[in-house]
Amino acid sequence: MKRDERLKTYARLAVLAGVALQKDQDLVLRTPLEAQPLAEEIVRIAYAHGARYVHVEWNDEGVTRARYEHASDQALGYFPAWVAGGYETMAREGAAFLTIYAPNPDLLSDLSPARVALGTKTVSEAMKGYRAFMMSDRARWSLISYPTSSWAKKVFPDLSLEEAKARLWDVILRTARAATGDPLENWRAHRKNLERRVEALNAKRYRALHYRAPGTDLKVGLPEGHIWYGGGSIDTRGIPFLPNIPTEEVYTMPHRERVEGTVRATKPLVYNGSLIDDFTLTFENGRVVSAQAARGEDVLKQLLEMDEGARYLGEVALVPVDSPIYQENILFYNTLFDENAACHLALGEAYPTTIEGGVDLSKEELLARGANTSLVHEDFMIGSPELSIDGELPSGQSEAVFRQGRWAFEV
Repeated sequence: MKRDERLKTYARLAVLAGVALQKDQDLVLRTPLEAQPLAEEIVRIAYAHGARYVHVEWNDEGVTRARYEHASDQALGYFPAWVAGGYETMAREGAAFLTIYAPNPDLLSDLSPARVALGTKTVSEAMKGYRAFMMSDRARWSLISYPTSSWAKKVFPDLSLEEAKARLWDVILRTARAATGDPLENWRAHRKNLERRVEALNAKRYRALHYRAPGTDLKVGLPEGHIWYGGGSIDTRGIPFLPNIPTEEVYTMPHRERVEGTVRATKPLVYNGSLIDDFTLTFENGRVVSAQAARGEDVLKQLLEMDEGARYLGEVALVPVDSPIYQENILFYNTLFDENAACHLALGEAYPTTIEGGVDLSKEELLARGANTSLVHEDFMIGSPELSIDGELPSGQSEAVFRQGRWAFEV
């Protein structure tokens, strides 16, 4: 396929399967300026498939950095109510939300973590209403990517810029199952495979998962009525969509107060334009009580101080090392890809969909069931070929779930 045809194929996948755009539905597209060729294809395809209106919001690394570098603390503590209200209104009125996610891993790394955290928290507080639609699948949303210059050079520093972008573009398409064949059919088959794993895990009804690896000895309790998901989501109107392209995970809700032990991250975490690397978290009664990092420890601690819920887990996800993304043998410095190369956990907000009846529960009711609530939801990777996981069955007996980073049972 020529490059322009690949763009069209990828855009079609994002519109038709990612957000599953319906006739007369609005689409909100958030994109870096550098991804203009892909954004344009998405807009064309959306209108060709009956979109009522496509709203495009452009972002730029230089503009983002300028705000954090030069704005006053008072300015960083302000976010326009009309912007947050507009997003919530669009979600309430049935819009779909598509994001081209390709952040610069080092964009804000030399700036004050406290100032960056202030700006992030301000936006998160303002956008809580909109985010609730996403987390509960009341609005369809999807993340895709594009080879921007800063990201490509971070991943492939020894290549020329053009070579790095070309190689990253090849990897994006390959891992998105959009490089060969019919991507829509490829994803139908992939979803079925992940759904078989989900059915097996839901039948197990594990009470806890016990993780062991170098630097990791962690027990994660699972709440009664937890639900495993994988391969995609279904919105409250029954329409399937793909929140992440690519995705290789199956995931559920951990019990907020039943996490004990220590876990060591196996990949760097890109958070707010900075890298957190080689870090370890220790939990007691579900709460992070100790955190160390070889790089970015101050950024990690700002994340943990975002609110009380940021110190608790909101997601547990399983990804084997035979994942095609892991097999690329690339450190992506991009959570959309790195989380689908390795088992991971998430600090912060839990998905209400991952516990029985959760979408209809209040915040207080979710907390009572063991769900975490927070302004953040930040995935960090803990998988490796040395990881073993045991599942505690309702009988109290344990069985192997992962051995040497791979599934220990077939489905």
